[in-house]
Amino acid sequence: MYFIRPIEIKDLDTLYSIALESGPGFTSLPENTELLEEKISHSLAALEYQISTPNSESYLFVLVDDETQQVVGTTGIEASVGLKDPWYHYRIGTVVHASRELNIHNQFKTLYLCNDYTGCSEVCTLYLNPEHRHSQNGSLLSKSRFLFMAENPQRFSKRVIAEMRGYSDAEGRSPFWEGLGRKFFAMDYSEADYLTGSGNKVFIAELMPKNSIYIHLLPEDAQKVIGQVHKNTEPARNMLESEGFRFENYVDIFDAGPTITAPLEKIRAVRESRYVKLMINPSIDHPENYQSYLLSNRSSQNFRCCLGLAYEQPGVAEISPETAHLLQLKQGDTARIVELKGRRV
Repeated sequence: MYFIRPIEIKDLDTLYSIALESGPGFTSLPENTELLEEKISHSLAALEYQISTPNSESYLFVLVDDETQQVVGTTGIEASVGLKDPWYHYRIGTVVHASRELNIHNQFKTLYLCNDYTGCSEVCTLYLNPEHRHSQNGSLLSKSRFLFMAENPQRFSKRVIAEMRGYSDAEGRSPFWEGLGRKFFAMDYSEADYLTGSGNKVFIAELMPKNSIYIHLLPEDAQKVIGQVHKNTEPARNMLESEGFRFENYVDIFDAGPTITAPLEKIRAVRESRYVKLMINPSIDHPENYQSYLLSNRSSQNFRCCLGLAYEQPGVAEISPETAHLLQLKQGDTARIVELKGRRV
């Protein structure tokens, strides 16, 4: 079985390996040990704070194989983006050029550099080792964040965003970057991506055009990938959309990947999660009564979340000793629970 816990300093080498494996476009994990160690330290510190208003805290979690204690994935949340460094997006808009005398009316799609999502919380840094992409581990890794947010709403903004990795080919080439970004930055996509992930965002403001960019003037292959996700990111996007996230015409300034968003209180797993008292049953007598749930404990520093079979009755959930062990809970303790894919009708 697998479970989610907060990242620890001992996970640094594994986090660095994940940064290498994830490749270009995974901005939130730079291939730099010192920067990754800082991210872990910031996460540990954030969990110790008593927070009433979200600020620049970040939270990192890892997915652990309980049998081997191997870390096989990571996931994260930023409490409030853009408060220390500007948070840039392109907003896709429309401009109209018309002449009544010539009987011409043209509508053009444009990209406009903006900071509209400043202050939002962000779910980010989702990566799962390919060998462990089974047993609904991807769902656990992604949706565990929502149980943490449901338990700690004061730590987060009322609106949540997710930046989806944009399209790039097998060689890591981004058509959008080649068609636009390179014209202003004169560097490879991977270098710009690394600088952003390292926190060096000043160059964006210094070099990016401040006026609207007409999309139809870009190369055709750059136009086609605006709002498209990397093939490895499609499952993550589908999963978030099933939880209530929607595309609102904002894209990444480097690879044009879509940013999707949802109000925190309307995210399905947040909205439908509830508390139950635990009953631990060593044997499942009536398996037809059990279904798969996401369950978490109520701790912040010792947060645990897992997938487990449970038989829920009003205010009570019957679970196995194995599930209780993963949650670090005992008979009669309170847990947060939610259906993995929505309530049965």
